[in-house]
Amino acid sequence: MQKINILCIGDIIGSPGRAFLNDNLATIKKEHNIHFTVVNVENSAGGFGFTRKIEAELKALNINAFTSGNHIFQQKEIMGYFDELNSLVRPLNYPEDVPGKGYRIFRVNDLKIAVVNSIGRVFMGDFDCPFRAIKKVLADIQKETPIILVDFHAEATSEKNAFGWFLDGKVSLVYGTHTHVMTADDRILNKGTAYISDVGMVGPKDGIIGMKKEPIIHKFLTQLPSKFEIPKDQETLFNAIKCSIDTKSGKAISIEKIIIGQN
Repeated sequence: MQKINILCIGDIIGSPGRAFLNDNLATIKKEHNIHFTVVNVENSAGGFGFTRKIEAELKALNINAFTSGNHIFQQKEIMGYFDELNSLVRPLNYPEDVPGKGYRIFRVNDLKIAVVNSIGRVFMGDFDCPFRAIKKVLADIQKETPIILVDFHAEATSEKNAFGWFLDGKVSLVYGTHTHVMTADDRILNKGTAYISDVGMVGPKDGIIGMKKEPIIHKFLTQLPSKFEIPKDQETLFNAIKCSIDTKSGKAISIEKIIIGQN
């Protein structure tokens, strides 16, 4: 295989996002000749977190790898079995004694594919430096495979942009998650790394980042606490990218946005 086609799907928002994948993912993968699929699952359990049950549900759809972010530990039950979720990657730059792994190596036929998850610090929290954290492990990952996918879960586009340039020529793909809004800056950087600031989401189209509009607008108007809830009766927006990668060099050949349900 000289080229591998990777599908990276944006943050899955609760049951509407999962239902869309159940009904449509096989068709999307066939249409785009996908060999490997990665999904961000940190919002897949009612909008906050992930569970073993949801892992089994999504694995049944032939999803290869799961990435995450700042909400991944919000379902209390997950702490009892987090290390058993061997397809899940949590941010690399969490403190060292946090359960889980910041990267994993997956196999497709005779190919190895590395999936790395990092989290930003701007407007996000007191995490270790994502730049220094990935620098520490990158040589070990490169010994395993040249095909390296990095989900950078961050808020600020400036931080994401800097992270992409920092890794240009060292990994195959850097794609942002967390904001749930797909950006229009998909490109291949100078040294062969594909990049996009945010891949978007799979969730209710007419909400605010996948949640009901009214409580969020109320919070902006009053500064009072509001309960965020997922609307169940809306059309679903699907955001993802397809990235084609040269299997020998690990360089990106192309990056393409996939959008379903925009209008």
